[in-house]
Amino acid sequence: MKRLSTGVLAAVIAVGFGLNAVAAPTSASHGNIGTNAIAQASGSTMAAPPANFGSPPSGQIPILFNDHHVYSKPDTLKQGRVLAALVRGGTVLIPLRSMFEQMGATVAYDAASKTVDVSKPGADVKVTVGKPEVIINGESRPLDVAPILWQGSVLVPVRVISEGMGAYVQWVPDKSLVVVRYLPPTPPPPPATAAPTAAPTVEPTPTPAPVATPYMDKFIAGDYIVSSTVYNEFSPGNKATQGAGGGIPFAIRGGAEFSLFNMPWMIEGDYRQITYPHNCPTGVTVPAPAASCFVTGIGGGYQTAVGQMNVRDYDFDVRLGLKAFSPRVYVGVGYLARTNNTGYPKLGNIGFGIEKLPDLDQPFSVYGSLWYYSNVKGTTAAALTGGTSVSLQYNVMKGQLGVAYSFTGSPLFIEGGVLGEKQYSRLNAPSDGSNFGPYVGLGLKF
Repeated sequence: MKRLSTGVLAAVIAVGFGLNAVAAPTSASHGNIGTNAIAQASGSTMAAPPANFGSPPSGQIPILFNDHHVYSKPDTLKQGRVLAALVRGGTVLIPLRSMFEQMGATVAYDAASKTVDVSKPGADVKVTVGKPEVIINGESRPLDVAPILWQGSVLVPVRVISEGMGAYVQWVPDKSLVVVRYLPPTPPPPPATAAPTAAPTVEPTPTPAPVATPYMDKFIAGDYIVSSTVYNEFSPGNKATQGAGGGIPFAIRGGAEFSLFNMPWMIEGDYRQITYPHNCPTGVTVPAPAASCFVTGIGGGYQTAVGQMNVRDYDFDVRLGLKAFSPRVYVGVGYLARTNNTGYPKLGNIGFGIEKLPDLDQPFSVYGSLWYYSNVKGTTAAALTGGTSVSLQYNVMKGQLGVAYSFTGSPLFIEGGVLGEKQYSRLNAPSDGSNFGPYVGLGLKF
């Protein structure tokens, strides 16, 4: 390329979006623009570069990029291949690829369409060889001189650099030098953010320990009454045993705990059968039938003949209790029903008492009960009292005390103790009565 003479026009290349192409230097303008003239870009004045740039290689118009000579291709020895500018039609043209790559852009060339696409964050520039147009970020702008292909490189007007990349360009006439300065835009500082408010420390909710279902007694037991002593108008102290007429003295009871209205309750049933002999006293004889004996009659004040027999008394009571305190102590109400095989009327009434259930979840436990039934009554048959029906009434106290042993891993348990009751004459009763004795038995828990 022909080197520009000292007398060429010193043209300051105005750089920035929307500025015109830079005019090539001519002799007419040499005296008008000094060595330190700086192009105006986007309304801002850039500081003048240093006056002495050194001695550039000869033969073309060198380009000084950010105060350093730029070489057109990778050349470790930097021998004569300086990136240089040309002048065509009064416009300075520069090699597009080398210049844009110095600015960190990516350059792609389509040989078929002779189109170059330059891209970097925030900017995209497209030019076509021979077409006086540049497309910057999709916007078409005219060029005074079309891009050319020279010695295998695409050259474009320097205006493409200023408008497409926001670079500052200056012509230094006494050095015949194009100076390009490019400062990559500084990203704006991130917006100040308030220090994150530490989330309140929330203690993890502890996993609740599994609540064991409380044990509740549910059982049934059968007991053999070993030897109960009976006192009443039929027996002056005979033992309750199996007589000639059959009948074994025994007791059966069953109970269960349950919850109702969020309160602990229990229900229990108790059935007892006492069999004992009615014998004629020694030396007592009466008219036929033989072997007859006299007992005090209902209502008292007289004797009536009753033949020798095995008497069986039956009583059954059902109890409902509310727990008073642990372990398994309940107070409540009950209903007692009584009868026997002597022709006496059925008797019954409500009462109250206290109950200690066995602790069948333990190997050994103690249990017991005491119930009182007032005015247990019934009406006699007329024939039994000489043609007039009367009311027969007793007060009855029932009790029991026992010990239970539960077999580990088995629903079975055994028990033993004493039980009995006391009858108090109230109205028309021939006499008081009682029976007490030991028992043993076997139970099943659920």
